[in-house]
Amino acid sequence: MRLAAVQPLVAFAGVGVTRDGNALVDDVDLEIAPGEVVGISGPNGSGKTTLLRLVATLLRPDRGEGTVFGARIGTSQVFGVRRNIGVVGHEPALVPELTIRENLDHVARLADLDRSRIVPVLETVGLAGAADRRVRAASRGMQRRAEIAQILLRDPSLLLLDEAASGLDRDAQGLIEALTRRVVSRGGAVVTVSHDPAHLEGCTRVLRITAGRLSA
Repeated sequence: MRLAAVQPLVAFAGVGVTRDGNALVDDVDLEIAPGEVVGISGPNGSGKTTLLRLVATLLRPDRGEGTVFGARIGTSQVFGVRRNIGVVGHEPALVPELTIRENLDHVARLADLDRSRIVPVLETVGLAGAADRRVRAASRGMQRRAEIAQILLRDPSLLLLDEAASGLDRDAQGLIEALTRRVVSRGGAVVTVSHDPAHLEGCTRVLRITAGRLSA
């Protein structure tokens, strides 16, 4: 009996993005399979964040083709797969005027998620006692934990980490590592971007991007 080939979660061929005459990402070929933890290293300004935004389906390529969960990036197809993608970026994606609990409730309502999971998720990240604190009054560490809580609530199959471990204490870094293991154990994949090689040590493979060009 012939086994079916495993379909990649992400498949890019010749993808590029140019702004003001500069190639931010140039002729990128990339495939990411279920169960992978792919690291992407490179100096500041090399195209790491641009590439991650393409994988997140938040940016339309100027050339080339790409799919994420089978949906073609740059088309309306991506709206059907975005709930399967979780992003932890440079700055926490939170509404400052809302409390930490209200931010999670907002995410749950938008994505039609089980709101009864909010309290257990806050307990998991150590924020049960700070649930009613407004984000603007929370420390950066608390804000980062709240963002991790949002990701746990959504339970994505593709996790994108953009310098997510920078500036975190050891306990918070452990939450990122546990989140990575959870996604992979469920057949998902993780892409982690960092200029610090120490943050890429647990990856199954590490790629380097220089001046928009991706290489092994």
